[in-house]
Amino acid sequence: MTYTATVVGGSGFTGGELLRLLTGHPEFEAVQATSREYENKSVGYVHPNLRGVDLRFTDPSDLESVDVLFAATPHGVSMSHIDSFRAVADLVVDLSADFRLNTVEQYEEWYDGHDAPEYLDEAVYALPELTREELPGASLIAAGGCNATATILGLKPLVDADVIGADDQVVVDVKVGSSEGGAGGGPASSHAERSGVVRPYAPTGHRHEAEIEQFLGLDVSFTVHAVDMVRGASATCHTFPGDPVSKGDLWGAFREAYEDEPFVRLASGGGGVYRYPEPKAVAGSNHAEVGFELDPGNRRVVVFAAIDNMMKGSAGQAVHAANVALSLPETAGLDFDGLHPVGAP
Repeated sequence: MTYTATVVGGSGFTGGELLRLLTGHPEFEAVQATSREYENKSVGYVHPNLRGVDLRFTDPSDLESVDVLFAATPHGVSMSHIDSFRAVADLVVDLSADFRLNTVEQYEEWYDGHDAPEYLDEAVYALPELTREELPGASLIAAGGCNATATILGLKPLVDADVIGADDQVVVDVKVGSSEGGAGGGPASSHAERSGVVRPYAPTGHRHEAEIEQFLGLDVSFTVHAVDMVRGASATCHTFPGDPVSKGDLWGAFREAYEDEPFVRLASGGGGVYRYPEPKAVAGSNHAEVGFELDPGNRRVVVFAAIDNMMKGSAGQAVHAANVALSLPETAGLDFDGLHPVGAP
């Protein structure tokens, strides 16, 4: 069976990645992509890698009936249009922050409130490594934030194995590429301003803290830096377990968590140039790399996680979740392993 799909917000970076993935997906047919700015333009006009795709942008007010609607819109849009999205699609996959959190109180604290709180209980977080059992049959899926995704994947094995808990200190530093700012990222994302920087742009209070704390049950001290790359999110997590832990304990925890996961690879101090997770090693793919190092003198475990923010942190995660929700093979349309060598991701 082929599922028809619409991408709302198809002219953005994430929308382009969704269209690329859906075009190559064996079970999906992208039949509509919306954009007010580029109405009637071909998708290849905006996304040059899709010049061979026979599809033109339409106005988002004229949605077709489809099996799946992917909403790649800024925060606040999906919650305002969720009823119209639901009216035309059996499954809505939202890539904004509009349905990631569980309660209105969280949205009042971290965002600007919520316009459709009645849907919060229904939404399922898209990250299959956390919510695989909840996704089949879901009608509303909320993709995770890229910084939160990298952090959650890095820390989840330690939480699951009770190596760290709510009373332990966790400090996370994330480095992200310019594509996180979107196609209209503003002056701070221009090449002249971004080139060569390691710029803390959210030293405290980043909104993705809410997702991390919600799904892992941890209080996290969280900082994000903008760095000179296009794609990628790299999380370095400093954890201080209350009880002694060995390297064997850590290997056991990470293997238990991820040995059967199709999109998580362990990279922890092996040989070669790429000894620990790096965004460059997963650029363009839906893979996450996770690794760790033990610092027994300081009773510290340092965890590393790297993803392509446009893929595992956004479009790839959304398609992976849709695959699970529709009982399709999990890896369908997502089997690209990345390239080596490549330039800066």
